[in-house]
Amino acid sequence: MKLYLTGHDCKYAAEQMLLTLFPGERPEYPDTLPRPEDPSAQICAQREYGSGELLRVETRLHWGGRDWTGTWTGPLAGTAEEREWTLRHGVRLSFYQAGVQALGKEPPWGALTGVRPVKLPTRDMKRGLTRTEAGQRLEQIYRVSHRRAELALDCAQASLAAQAALNEHEVSLYVGIPFCPTRCAYCSFVSAGVGRTLKLVEPFLEALEREIAAAGRALAQAGRQVRTVYIGGGTPTTLSAPQLDRLMGTLAEHIDLSACTEYTVEAGRPDTITAEKLDVLRRRGAGRVSVNPQSMDGRVLSAMGRAHRAEDIVNAYTLVRERGIPCVNMDLIAGLPADSPAGFQSSLEQVLTLGPENITVHTLALKKGSQLMNGTQEGPALPSGEAVAGMLDYAWDTLAAAGQRPYYLYRQKYMSGSFENVGWTRPGFEGIYNICMMEELHTIVSLGGGGVTKLVDARRGRIQRLTNAKYPQEYLRDIDKALADKEKLPSFYSQG
Repeated sequence: MKLYLTGHDCKYAAEQMLLTLFPGERPEYPDTLPRPEDPSAQICAQREYGSGELLRVETRLHWGGRDWTGTWTGPLAGTAEEREWTLRHGVRLSFYQAGVQALGKEPPWGALTGVRPVKLPTRDMKRGLTRTEAGQRLEQIYRVSHRRAELALDCAQASLAAQAALNEHEVSLYVGIPFCPTRCAYCSFVSAGVGRTLKLVEPFLEALEREIAAAGRALAQAGRQVRTVYIGGGTPTTLSAPQLDRLMGTLAEHIDLSACTEYTVEAGRPDTITAEKLDVLRRRGAGRVSVNPQSMDGRVLSAMGRAHRAEDIVNAYTLVRERGIPCVNMDLIAGLPADSPAGFQSSLEQVLTLGPENITVHTLALKKGSQLMNGTQEGPALPSGEAVAGMLDYAWDTLAAAGQRPYYLYRQKYMSGSFENVGWTRPGFEGIYNICMMEELHTIVSLGGGGVTKLVDARRGRIQRLTNAKYPQEYLRDIDKALADKEKLPSFYSQG
C-alpha cells in the first residue's frame, strides 16, 4: 500500500497500523501521487489553536475501489516525549478509523500494537487504577475488544503477583540450543535439522561451556542470584543424554543455582524424549518440562513436517510423568495447515485428558524464513481467520472450565487473525520465567544460539540488550563477542 505522510514522519506508527489492518500489504513511500486504482493512505497531521493547542490527524484511505476517511483530534501538551506519543497515537487512530470502515470489522486487539499488550494495564494498576479502570482505558483509548481486555487484565494481575515475589538481585538464565531433529514448516529458527548439522554439536557445546563460565563470573561479580533457568531452542533434547548431563553439570559448576526455584527444559519433540534423558533432567534439578504436540491430528503433524504421531506424544508424556517431573507444559498451535476447528478442538481435549499443569495456546505466525512464509511449503491451505478465531474461543472457554487461567501472553507479527499467544496454567504452577521474560520484570541472561540478554534495571527504568548469533555456525564464529558481552553485566548494575 502506498503511504503519503504530511505534517509528520511517523512511519513506524503508520506501518504498525497497516500491518494490523492489512497484513498482506507492504508499505511504499512513492514521490508521485497515487493512481486511482492503487491502494493508498494519505495521513495528514496539523496543529490547531483555540483554547489550547490541538492536534488533528486525518487519514484518507483508498481501498476496495472506495475512499474512506478517519479523523482523530486531541490536546497536544506536556513534555516533548508526551507530545510525540500523542502524534503517533493520532496517526494510528485516524488510520484505524478509516481502515475498520473499509474492512467492515475491527481486529480483536483494536489499534493496540506491539508484542507486550499486558504492560499497559500492569502499569496502570501499579499507578493505582482499579482493574475496571485499567480495562476501560484499553477499550476506550486503544479500541481493544472487551474479551481481549479481560485477557490482558488477567495476565497483568499474574505479572503484578510475580513482581511482588521477586528480589531485586535476582535474574533468570536462558540457554538456547539451536538444534532440532527436523525443521517444522512454520519455524524460522534453525537452519537445518541436526542430521545435517551433527558435526557442529560438539564444537557448539564447547563454546557454550566457555560462555557459561563467563556468565558465572559476571553474575558473581554483579552480586546477582539466579531465580529461574530455562533451556530452550530449538529442541534441547536433541542432545544425547551424556551431552545434556554435561551441559547441565557445567551450569551447576560455574553458576550458583542455590536460589533457583524453577528449572525448565524444552523437551518439545516427543521423538527426542527418552527415559535416559529424563533421568538426567530430573537428577540435575529440572522440575518443569515441555512436551509440545502442537496438534494431535496426524494429518496436521505431517503437513508441518513432524515425523511423530499422536500416540508418540502420549507415550512421551507418560514417560515424563513416570520419571517424576512435577510440572509439564504442552503447546498447541491454532491455524496450522490442514487443521480445522473440529480438529483443533479434538487436540485440545486430548491434551486436557493427559492433565498437564500448563497449556500454551499459540496462534500461527508466518515467520520470515519459514517454509510457510517463503512459499516452499506445498500442501493443505491454512485455516481462515474466522476459523482461527473459533479455535481460540473454544480454547478459552474449555480451559477456563477445566480450572486453568491465563497468566502470560504476547503477540507477534503476521499472526493469523491478528490474535495472540497465551500461556494457561493450573493455579500455583505459573511459569515465572515466562512472566519475567515477556513483561521484562528482571534481567534475563541468555547463553547459546539466538539468545537475547536483556539487562533490566527496574528502579532506574533502564534496559540494555545484548544479542547472541542465531545459527550454530555464526555462534561459533562470534563466541568472543558473546564472552565480551557477559563482562558487561557488572558495569550495568554499578551505573548510578
